[in-house]
Amino acid sequence: MDLRLEGKIALVTGSSKGIGEGIARGLAREGAVVIVHGRDRVKTEEVAHAIIAGGGDAHTAIGDLTHDDEVERMLVGLQAIVRPIEILINNAGGSGEKEDWTTTRTPTWIAGYDRNVVAAVRITARLLPQMRQAKWGRVINISSLAGLMPPAGRPDYAAAKAAMIAMTASLAKAVAMDGITVNTVSPGTIHSISLDQAFRKAACDRGLAADAPWPLIEQMVLPEFAHVPVGRVGRVEEVSDAIAFLASPRASYITGMNLRIAGGLWPGL
Repeated sequence: MDLRLEGKIALVTGSSKGIGEGIARGLAREGAVVIVHGRDRVKTEEVAHAIIAGGGDAHTAIGDLTHDDEVERMLVGLQAIVRPIEILINNAGGSGEKEDWTTTRTPTWIAGYDRNVVAAVRITARLLPQMRQAKWGRVINISSLAGLMPPAGRPDYAAAKAAMIAMTASLAKAVAMDGITVNTVSPGTIHSISLDQAFRKAACDRGLAADAPWPLIEQMVLPEFAHVPVGRVGRVEEVSDAIAFLASPRASYITGMNLRIAGGLWPGL
């Protein structure tokens, strides 16, 4: 299926590593001009160079999205090298401190909300006028299954991700007549570097070699992390492919939704 993304300008925040990097690579494979964003210049440029080496088109944007002035500086700089941004993927954020309800602190909540929710608001509000003027745009907020199934630990992270889902629903209604769609994607248990390390450590603790084939490690460890009905963890490519579709002209009647990419993980299943 041709997603008709050729030449579309896409900014993926927090794309110097992890799921964000996978999203950037996926959009580039579909022909989009991708802006790779991060705070670490070296890692950000490495991802952009890899995309270009693979035949894609990529630029970089360096900045901390928790500061208004850095967001403004970053976007002004991009105006000099690319056309107006048409696709915004709000992926930057993260879980931060490992706190639970016995150790949680107010500053952790404030920082987590700023890092996940307000950062997305800063850049979205800045890009919306040009999308409205063009009568076309895509905003996709990356939440988490934790926003829908909050665990006992890291309550600040779950609350921030839940806020992103509510933010999506509100914004989708506000811009529905402007040719702009706004959706959330909530990944579940996805095979990242950090997950791989955690699973291999857990497997070692149970007597399996750290370099054992991934399917053996996955089969042994996954049930202790999450009861995923399909019986495996998700792949980054499965997240990026779904996002590429939502970002495309073919998804013009899909807005205000929250797409769970979690292998059926949900209460009652």
